[in-house]
Amino acid sequence: MAAVRALVAPRLVVASAFAPFPELLRPLSLYGLASSPRAAFHGSAPRPGARVALVLSGCGVYDGSEIHEASANVLTESARIARGKISDLAQLSAANHDAAIFPGGFGAAKNLSTFAVDGKDCRVNQDVERVLKEFHAAGKPIGLCCIAPVLAAKVLRGVEVTVGHEQEEGGKWPYAGTAEAIKALGAKHCVKGVTEAHVDQKNKVVTTPAFMCETALHHIHDGIGAMVKKVLELTGK
Repeated sequence: MAAVRALVAPRLVVASAFAPFPELLRPLSLYGLASSPRAAFHGSAPRPGARVALVLSGCGVYDGSEIHEASANVLTESARIARGKISDLAQLSAANHDAAIFPGGFGAAKNLSTFAVDGKDCRVNQDVERVLKEFHAAGKPIGLCCIAPVLAAKVLRGVEVTVGHEQEEGGKWPYAGTAEAIKALGAKHCVKGVTEAHVDQKNKVVTTPAFMCETALHHIHDGIGAMVKKVLELTGK
C-alpha cells in the first residue's frame, strides 16, 4: 500500500482546530500569499510502494480541504489530518516522494491560491507553486480533484485538466464556469463525468471533478478512487 504524507499550512491548522471563524473570514490579502505562508506535512509509517504527498489547505470544505475528498484519497490516513507529527512544507521534495495529490475544497481557492477572489488572474501560494513545478520537472505524477485543478492550470502552462462539465445542466454542475477560467489560464479543459478521471499523459497530471458535481457521495468516491489509481499507476510502483 502506498505511504502518504499530508501537507497543511500550520496557521490554518490552528485556525481550524481552535478558532475557525474570525481568522478565516479575513481578506485573502491578509494571508500574505506573496510572501508564502509556511506550510507543513506529517508522515505515515514507512510502507512498501509509492510515497505520495497529500496536500491539504485547512479543515472543512468552506475554509480548507473538503474532508470527504481528503479521506477518500487515503482512508487509512484520514485520522492524521488533525493529529500527527508536523514538519515544514519547505522540507517536501520530489526527490523523497513519488507523487503529490491535492484534494479540493474552498481552501484550494482561498488559501492555496487567490482563485476564489481573482479567478483567472489568481496567484498561487509560492510553496504550492514550487511543489507543482518540482514534481512536474521530475516527471512525477500529480493528482488534483474538485477545484484544485485550477492550481495546475495556473502553474503548469498548457496542462490538460477536468473539473467536470462545462454547462450547469440545471444545477447538476453548479461550478461549470470554472472550465472557462481554466481555458483563460492557458490550460485545456476536458469534459468528464464525476466518476471519471482525466489523465494528461504528457504532463502526468490526473484530475477528477469530485464535488464540482451535485451527486451522491459514492459517485464522488468512485471518481477520486479512479484518480488515485491512475496516479499510482503513473509512479510505476
